[in-house]
Amino acid sequence: MARPAQNRIAGTLAAMAMFAAAATEASAQEQLVLNNQLQLGDVISGQTLNVEDASDQVTVSTAATGNSLSGGVQGGSLTLRNVQRVNGGVASTTTLNLGGDTEGVVNATTQANGNYVAGGAYGANLAIDSDQSVGPGEIVASSTIPGGTARLLSGASVGVAASANTMALGGTGTQISGAIHQTSDSSVRANNLAQTQYIPATAIFGAQALGNATAINGENVSSQNIYVGQRSTGDIVTADVSANAGNAWDLTGTATANANQAVMANHGGSVVARTQQENVSAVASTARVTSYDFGAAMASAQGGANVVSVGTESDYLELDNSQINTGGVEVQASFIGTNGYDAYVSADAVGNSVTGYACAACEATLTANNVQHNEGNVSASASTTVYGQGRAAITGTNAVGNAATFYVSRPGSGQ
Repeated sequence: MARPAQNRIAGTLAAMAMFAAAATEASAQEQLVLNNQLQLGDVISGQTLNVEDASDQVTVSTAATGNSLSGGVQGGSLTLRNVQRVNGGVASTTTLNLGGDTEGVVNATTQANGNYVAGGAYGANLAIDSDQSVGPGEIVASSTIPGGTARLLSGASVGVAASANTMALGGTGTQISGAIHQTSDSSVRANNLAQTQYIPATAIFGAQALGNATAINGENVSSQNIYVGQRSTGDIVTADVSANAGNAWDLTGTATANANQAVMANHGGSVVARTQQENVSAVASTARVTSYDFGAAMASAQGGANVVSVGTESDYLELDNSQINTGGVEVQASFIGTNGYDAYVSADAVGNSVTGYACAACEATLTANNVQHNEGNVSASASTTVYGQGRAAITGTNAVGNAATFYVSRPGSGQ
């Protein structure tokens, strides 16, 4: 039977703000939000869960954030001016001691964020002027299932994510415009360790580390006119996942580490974007999966210094992209097993990467100006070892200094 969980939670959300605006006939159509947040001390969140023979699900969430701002606007227009500074460390840790048989699914999420903004616009215009910066220190997120005796009978989904600066914007029927500046001088680490005995179901263990991340998504006749500038100068940006079992039916370990990442997608309107990325941090991504007996096992690792993806399912895309990388990128993926069926191992590393796409059915115009400069070493390696009998081993590695892809396709065709 289950015994009460023993939890230790010492967490602080250092500075959190929310904004919301809804335009009506009686209110002003133009809204203004001024946000200025400064975090100087450390922010720490930790949780330990001790569970024996749980008969139902085990769900755990642990998060630590230096500065956070969230909200939205409906109708009219909103101007957001945002300044966020973090000069301390941020750490979030989760330890799962799972004894006996855990009959329900294990769901665990561990997140550490330096600066975070999430904004939405609905039938409205959103203008943004944002400056996020993280000083020397560390942003760390880690999750551990120790001991090697856990029996996860219904599988697991365990994710770990760490980021220095995050900007997430979106909406429907909206025009998003303005400038986003992100600077990180912090090391960013995401670690996920699972030591288990038996998993007769699907189990996915993931780790993601991002220095600077911007994501903008528009739906239903939206448009974007955005500048994104990102610079990563911390010592390292690293994601490490180690997923281990004595017997696993369907086991996956994934690791992703990007120093700078900007993703902009639009459905039904034009996109005009200018992106500038510079990285001097070392980037490392490692995925290790082991299982003595296995059905399907997958180890996948991806790492990039500067990554940009900009696209629209409409008739106009204009992209001006500049990327400079002087930091190294090292990606490793490995699997070790003895008896089983199928093993999949992949490792992908890139110095600078840009993708731009538009809609062919819309007779789209795509204009791109691209400058990429890479001085750092880029390596990808994969290792697959099956000591006994196995059915299939499918592996692949890919390392590229500079990669640029521009295409026009029909929506949903992938061509």
